[in-house]
Amino acid sequence: MAVSLRVPDPLKKRIEKLARMRATTPHALMLEAIGEKLEAEEAREALIAEAKRRLARMKKSGAGIPATEVFAYLEARARGKAAARPRPRKLA
Repeated sequence: MAVSLRVPDPLKKRIEKLARMRATTPHALMLEAIGEKLEAEEAREALIAEAKRRLARMKKSGAGIPATEVFAYLEARARGKAAARPRPRKLA
């Protein structure tokens, strides 16, 4: 698929400079950048979709883990301490 893209001069110069530094073409550099951005955005959308599914499940069941317990658990683990994993329960 051929695509025409107007690139502002300041951005074009940056692309050309980086392509020279990497011993590649501006075209290859732009394809790489577009691919990386697309992967990141697809991962972001998948994360959002999963969060929405989990929120819907939590609302339906009424069970969850208070944020304070989650943060305490994560902080303990980040410090290398053993910590009991918080369990979901019915929330008011």
